[in-house]
Amino acid sequence: MRVLLLRHAETEWNRQRRFQGWQDSPLSATGLEQADSAARLLAATPLAAVWSSPQSRARETALRLAAPHGLPVREAEAFKEMGFGAWEGLSREEVAQRFPAELAAWAETPDQARWPGAEPLASVRERALAGLAELRREHKGQTVCLVSHGITSRILILEALGLGLDRLWSLQLSSTGISELEFRDDWTTLHRMNSLLHLADIAVA
Repeated sequence: MRVLLLRHAETEWNRQRRFQGWQDSPLSATGLEQADSAARLLAATPLAAVWSSPQSRARETALRLAAPHGLPVREAEAFKEMGFGAWEGLSREEVAQRFPAELAAWAETPDQARWPGAEPLASVRERALAGLAELRREHKGQTVCLVSHGITSRILILEALGLGLDRLWSLQLSSTGISELEFRDDWTTLHRMNSLLHLADIAVA
């Protein structure tokens, strides 16, 4: 199975550098352009299915990707973003003022960071891998597109590379950045990582 893994397109909160987590904000004008550009790029790629996090920013991106293929968007809670608890809706500057120690831990040891209401990174990994196992059972030998989020997508790529959650910030995923993973019974291969060729004329976030 091959998975074309995309982070959702840019939202208004992305532009404002706010933590979104389980909250939602609409795609920005740039985000809509990004999603349409990714859809044009992938239109010629045969897809068996398009999967998405149920959150609106991912679902809206996935709908635009699925349209050229005439496919429905299938949603799975497993691929939603990490819950950021008390940080959701706050800008990075506001979090730095209110939770300086916790923000420092998130930057330095993300696998150990804790703050009020936050979903542990290990829990995000557990559900994301359960979702991936479902995809592998259902789409053996097929190519699927999956639209998810920054943290959740990083976890799936780290797992494919055999790296731990402590390496979370070793990866950069931009809005609608395309990564490609191939899963076989005995190995996993990363074919491309955060490809942005389709965004040559569009602002990247």
